Amino acid sequence: MIIYDYVIIGTGVAGLNAARLIPFDKKVLIVCKQSPWECNTFWAQGGVVRARDKDDIPIHIQDTMEAGAYLNDIKAVTLLSEKSIDVVDDLINNGFQFDKNAKGELAFTKEAAHSRSRILHADGDATGRELHMFLLENCPHEIVTASIVIDLLIKDDVCHGVHILQNRKDKMIYAHNTIIASGGVGSIYKYHTNSITISGDIQGICVEKGMNLRDMEMIQFHPTVFVDNKNARQQLLTEALRGEGAIVEDENGYPFLKDYHKDCELAPRDVVSRAIFDYNKKTGSQVYLSFNKFKKNEFKKRFPNIYKNLKDVGFDLPFERVPISPAFHYSMGGIEVDLDSKVLGFKNLYAVGEVSSTGVHGANRLASNSLLEGLVFSDLAVKKALNTDFKIDAKNYPSDIKYFTLAKPQDKAIKNALRNIMWKNVGIVRVRQDLIDSLEEIESYLKEDIGRLLYLRLLTAKSIIEGAIDRKVSIGAHFIKDK
Repeated sequence: MIIYDYVIIGTGVAGLNAARLIPFDKKVLIVCKQSPWECNTFWAQGGVVRARDKDDIPIHIQDTMEAGAYLNDIKAVTLLSEKSIDVVDDLINNGFQFDKNAKGELAFTKEAAHSRSRILHADGDATGRELHMFLLENCPHEIVTASIVIDLLIKDDVCHGVHILQNRKDKMIYAHNTIIASGGVGSIYKYHTNSITISGDIQGICVEKGMNLRDMEMIQFHPTVFVDNKNARQQLLTEALRGEGAIVEDENGYPFLKDYHKDCELAPRDVVSRAIFDYNKKTGSQVYLSFNKFKKNEFKKRFPNIYKNLKDVGFDLPFERVPISPAFHYSMGGIEVDLDSKVLGFKNLYAVGEVSSTGVHGANRLASNSLLEGLVFSDLAVKKALNTDFKIDAKNYPSDIKYFTLAKPQDKAIKNALRNIMWKNVGIVRVRQDLIDSLEEIESYLKEDIGRLLYLRLLTAKSIIEGAIDRKVSIGAHFIKDK
């Protein structure tokens, strides 16, 4: 029997940075659902936050707390900001290149709800892609692709590894430490900005195992998304566009955000998303993002990928405005962990990145704190695991394998119904009775003869809806009303 020192679920920023930091002499296996590229990190246009200096740390903390409606854990936010300088400088010292200004200095930019410029980008609007490529190139450990995690091997307060399905074959992967870095829940919503592999499977397993999920109702919708295509995954228009001068306007060119918040385009994401939703509902007007403050050459240099992607579908930027709508973007809630990213109640199980709930984001994530969170808390998790040096005894785990059928004939129809339910009833504005009705429908689906993956998605959806029903007061991204 092979026992790994570490098994890591996921190849986004959190999983790959954890792998980078684990010594080469450790036996490590990284499990990837499809290819390493199918993760949210690869698609991230926004940047990485780094406190400008020690004096900026309390200001960054305040910005993060304010954006999160003070539902954040102040200790976690403080850790995030205090460690931001070291983790970003570590990337730079190991060869990662952020964009520079004309003087050859780091080019800090500003995004919504930040009180100063402290965000670093790479290749303009492709920070996630560049960071992902860098981490892959610096990954010294084995990655297995096309491997779906269908169960966690848990007994008492110890995780013995994972049960995967690789090329339709069941495999039990035993490990002394398990690090979950599987991402959020995007694919359970009709419209989202996430990779197609991000569907909340692991959160469903956690529900099944009785593990604690926290703040699952806190769902962030990105306000500026080009949704005029047939795919579930939509074209994100990064926060940095508004940070650098793009304007949200109606069909007549009226910049209506000024009627909703004093900071207009730079208001927190939940505010901007609700404003767009409300204005469209009241007026029936299509909403657009206008770039007329940009010069063409500057736009192409700063946002090369957005320029190319929208040119491919017929837009001449920055001369034409683009129709936009909010879409699911990020899950603030997740598996509850301590400040070392260890899952509560477990000796050797860690969760890092979007799948976790560190307490950093509160009720609304501050722009570009997510890549930073993945870097900071993967570092903390690896240090804790190395210092603890926990060893499992695989003989303590039952040897019998529980087999699952991944999908069944009726799954597709139920999956589409689920995505519609989540978009319509568990979205930007929530009505209590609609949530109650949705929960009943989800519970009815769970009683049907369905495949394993859909079953896990439904459990995750149920946890989101239950959280939304239980939180009776609107706060941050959770906006609820009686009618």
